[in-house]
Amino acid sequence: MASQLLAKKPLSTIMAEASDTGEHCLKRSLGPINLVTIGIGGIIGAGIFVLTGTAAAQFAGPAIVLSFVVAGAGCVFAGLCYAEFASMIPIAGSAYTYGYATLGEIVAWIIGWALVLEYAFGAATVAVGWSGYVTGFLRFFGITLPFNPTPKGHLSLFGATIPVQVDIFAMAAIVIITIILVVGVRESANFNSAVVLVKVSVVIIFIGLAVAFAFGHWPHMMANWHPFIPKNLGHYGQFGWSGIMRGAGVVFFAYIGFDAVSTAAQEARNPQKDMPFGILGSLIICTILYIIVAGLLTGVKSYTALNTPAPVADGAAAIGVSWGVFLVDIGAIAGLTSVMLVMLLGQSRVLYTMAHDGLLPPWVCKIHRSFRTPYITSIVVGVFVAFLAAFLPIMFLAKLVSLGTLLAFTIVCIGVWVLRVRHPKVPRPFRTPWVPVVPILGIVVSLALMLSLDLPAWIGFGSWLVFGLIIYFAYSRKHSSVRRELAAQNRHAPAVHQS
Repeated sequence: MASQLLAKKPLSTIMAEASDTGEHCLKRSLGPINLVTIGIGGIIGAGIFVLTGTAAAQFAGPAIVLSFVVAGAGCVFAGLCYAEFASMIPIAGSAYTYGYATLGEIVAWIIGWALVLEYAFGAATVAVGWSGYVTGFLRFFGITLPFNPTPKGHLSLFGATIPVQVDIFAMAAIVIITIILVVGVRESANFNSAVVLVKVSVVIIFIGLAVAFAFGHWPHMMANWHPFIPKNLGHYGQFGWSGIMRGAGVVFFAYIGFDAVSTAAQEARNPQKDMPFGILGSLIICTILYIIVAGLLTGVKSYTALNTPAPVADGAAAIGVSWGVFLVDIGAIAGLTSVMLVMLLGQSRVLYTMAHDGLLPPWVCKIHRSFRTPYITSIVVGVFVAFLAAFLPIMFLAKLVSLGTLLAFTIVCIGVWVLRVRHPKVPRPFRTPWVPVVPILGIVVSLALMLSLDLPAWIGFGSWLVFGLIIYFAYSRKHSSVRRELAAQNRHAPAVHQS
């Protein structure tokens, strides 16, 4: 039983699937720029426009800059490991496939299920933020709606009253992006590239405005940066060095986009060369932008006043540039739009690969004959996420999403190390440097950030994994294609021996 749970998917099988180009497979149409913009599209969003201010105000103060450095360092270690896997195993399953090839089926299922949490709930959370920015943007022009886009209500469940919102804008956003994803990955990537250009331009404009403000108001900036590391308030995570770590664990949500690049590996034209470029390029660009924006934002405005839904827009207002606030709103809407697209793209591709391995029903991996996309999965995921975004006020899901992402990073780092030991001669177009030092550092940083998150997040994440394991033991282990292949090999083994 234990050996079956740890059954590994042969590398030869994975390579054969990666080279398949039939009409029932994903279409290879993405170039290196598309992959970089997919990564930037997934990374620059809620993290830079929302979480920067919240984490600074609640956990780290001006030292939120160090939180981004810690989180970014962990991502660089994990990103190097992702790059090696993505170049040698160009399959849509991302960390799920890497875990299946190195650590076994049960580990692959757990990480795949964690990725479902990461992408689905992350997209729902971002959709709610997108709705808030759109509502504010319309008010900027004096537009009043004949209805409230987020009417509130309450749900009684087991004697408890739970606040519920019906967010019409959030639901509409998910529906529109789902349609774009069904039509085709090239169209989705081109749309994402255009949106990324807008939001990166807005971020750079904010940086320029803040730098110009700093030259004329340096004493003001220095006052807001002091103390750089606020004194701990007596509890773990409330400022001090523990606050820096708690802040890093929270803002890690901002980095999950580069993971989505690896889910597009099966649609890259030249994955051996372009996947490392897309993963590491998007990660480096966004880490630099995050650190600069966090430093300038906490200088322009005191960290104590940044716990707002739109801290960067508030920073532009503090500078005194009204048109800057307008631009930041546009950048935030564009940023959150591309994050939703990338998350839903990654979600459907992970489920597609899991179904291709028999761990989910066959309809999940069905490809549209004309669009060459997993259209049924995209539609089902879109409906599910639209429901979450429309009806649930998801407050702590950034922490749950961070836990799922950090678990994926840990598995990938372990997998690179294991595969180097077991299959040292397998061709690797990109090689992670300094193995096992880099994987070990990635594991240590990821686990440290996981442990920095609070108990409610762990309870929610644990409950999600238990639900996933019920599905695995009820359906997946009975339909696993890898298990069927191993069983067939075992049946033929005695006959070959006798002959």
